Amino acid sequence: MRIALVAPPWFPIPPEGYGGIERVVYLLGRGLVQLGHDVTVFGRKGRPSRLRTVDLVRGDWSKKLLGPDHTVLWLDYMTRVHQALGERSFDLVHEHNEAMGAAFAALSCSNAPVLTTLHNEISPALFQLLKRVECGTGLVAISNAQKRTASGLRWAGVVHNAVETDVPVPTRPAKEDYVIQLARLNPEKGQHLAIQAARRLKLPLVLAGKLDTDAASRRYFRQKIEPHLGNGVRWIRDLRGPRKWRLLAGAKAMLFPIQWEEPFGLAMAEAMVVGTPVLAFPRGAAPEIVEEGLTGFIVQNVTEMVAAFKERIPEVDAELCATHSRKRFSHLAMARGYEQLYLKALEKTEAV
Repeated sequence: MRIALVAPPWFPIPPEGYGGIERVVYLLGRGLVQLGHDVTVFGRKGRPSRLRTVDLVRGDWSKKLLGPDHTVLWLDYMTRVHQALGERSFDLVHEHNEAMGAAFAALSCSNAPVLTTLHNEISPALFQLLKRVECGTGLVAISNAQKRTASGLRWAGVVHNAVETDVPVPTRPAKEDYVIQLARLNPEKGQHLAIQAARRLKLPLVLAGKLDTDAASRRYFRQKIEPHLGNGVRWIRDLRGPRKWRLLAGAKAMLFPIQWEEPFGLAMAEAMVVGTPVLAFPRGAAPEIVEEGLTGFIVQNVTEMVAAFKERIPEVDAELCATHSRKRFSHLAMARGYEQLYLKALEKTEAV
C-alpha cells in the first residue's frame, strides 16, 4: 500500500527528546516499511532516517507550542499538508493530529480512506466533534480503556502504541537501589505519591520529566515536589538517549501512581522493555498495559505500592519481562495491527 502518515508539526521525526506522538509515528513508519509498504511521513524532518519525510513546517514551531499563535500555526501546517495530499496519490491516509486531523479529513475531497488515531483523552467537546466527523474518518483508539471512555463513537479498532525495543542496554541489567518515575511533572502524574512511596521504602527516587508550564503544575511543583529535591529525590528535566535507557534499566521498579484516565502510558512500556517492572494505580490503560506478575502489579494506593515492592517485585523475572514486552510493544506489532485496519478500510471503500 501507498500510505501517508500525517504527524503533528511540533517535534521532529524521529524526535530527539520529547515528542511521544512523533515517536509513535516514526516507529509505525519503520514497521510499515519493514512489512513492504510505501510510506511517506508528513511532519518536521529530524535526524537522517530511512523514512521518506515531507517537511512542510515553517520555522522552529516547537518553541511556539504554547504560544498565542499555536492554533494558527497548526491550521497553516494542516492546510499545506492536505494540499500536498491532494497533489499526490495514496491508497490510505493515517492522521495523528487528533481533532484537527479528524476535522480536515472530514472536509477533504480525498478518494483515499482516512484513519485518525486519538492519542489523548477524549473530552466532552472532542467527543461531540468526533461524532460529527466520524463518517469522514475511521477512528482508532490506542487502548481499550480509551475506547470505553467514548463508547458512543464508531471505532475502527484499537492498536497499542509501540516503544523503542532495540535499545542499547542488556536484556538482564544489574538492578540498583533506586526507583524511578518517568513522566511530565504535574498533578495528574502523582509524583508526590511516588515520593511518599520511596520515603517508606527508604530508597532514592529519580523523577524524570519536564515541568508542565501551566499555573497548576508550577504550583504543584513548588508545594509538593521542590521541598523534597536533594533529600533522596533527584529530578532530571530532560532524560533522553542511552542515559534514559540505562536509568530505566537500572531501577528496581517504576512507580506510576497515575491520577487520571491516561489512554496509554508510554513510560510504562519503556520500563518493561528493559526489564523494569511497573507498580501502577488502576487508572486509564494501566491495568491493560501491566500484566500481573509478569511485567508488574496494579496497586490501589501508596500502602499497597510499598507492600507490592517488598513482597512481589522479587517475583518478576527481569529477562522474561523484557523479552515479552519487546514483542508486545514492538514497532512491528503495532504496524501489523494498523495494517489490518488499513485493509478493512480499503475493503469498505472498494465496496462503496
